[in-house]
Amino acid sequence: MTDEADDATAAAGDDGTDSVDPLEPRAIEPAAPAEFGLTQVWWGDGKGKTTAAMGMGMRAAGHGYRVHMLQFMKGGTASVEDVRGEYNAIAALPGYSYENSGHYGWHRFHDGTDDDEHAARARGGLERARDLVDAASEADLSEPLALDGPADDGVHMLILDEICYAGNRGLVDPDDVRELVESKPADLELVLTGGHERPEFVTDLADLVTNVRKEAHPLESGHSARKGTEY
Repeated sequence: MTDEADDATAAAGDDGTDSVDPLEPRAIEPAAPAEFGLTQVWWGDGKGKTTAAMGMGMRAAGHGYRVHMLQFMKGGTASVEDVRGEYNAIAALPGYSYENSGHYGWHRFHDGTDDDEHAARARGGLERARDLVDAASEADLSEPLALDGPADDGVHMLILDEICYAGNRGLVDPDDVRELVESKPADLELVLTGGHERPEFVTDLADLVTNVRKEAHPLESGHSARKGTEY
């Protein structure tokens, strides 16, 4: 067998078809997930809940699935820039979109922000989450969705970032969050994050519950939020 034949055999699968290098990136084309439909809850006092959810969204978008992230309680603070790195990265990735319903500042951090305004923005975020779940219910999630289409046309994965935190703090009614989870369509992958206290109001409805625990945090040694890691 010639070297050329050896090379051809190595590049082909057992059935004679061309094999695919798993490390070689390919163009992202609209696709539909075969096994989506679980509810995930990420909570705990450790850093990484939002980061994990966004990374999972990136993975799903890389397969051509439509992903949307709605953020609660993250409207910006004086300690970080208004534009965060994750927004730029998400905007550059086909099929991945985001929006923010958070009030400027952080609830109960004595930063001069008004608790009522925090609650109003969180309730508005919950209404928006209902709209997105309803839209997913009306869409055929077993089919590919337009990567550049609005989230109102349906998504395969919906990330509700910090909604558990909002529920724990009473900015939204925990029972309303529970009702939202119970109303989701069977094929929608729903990811809820946030909160240092266990969100008992939704954990029994979840298929995956992850407690992100803190052992050490740079804030405790005087480090502020750092560009590129926290925002």
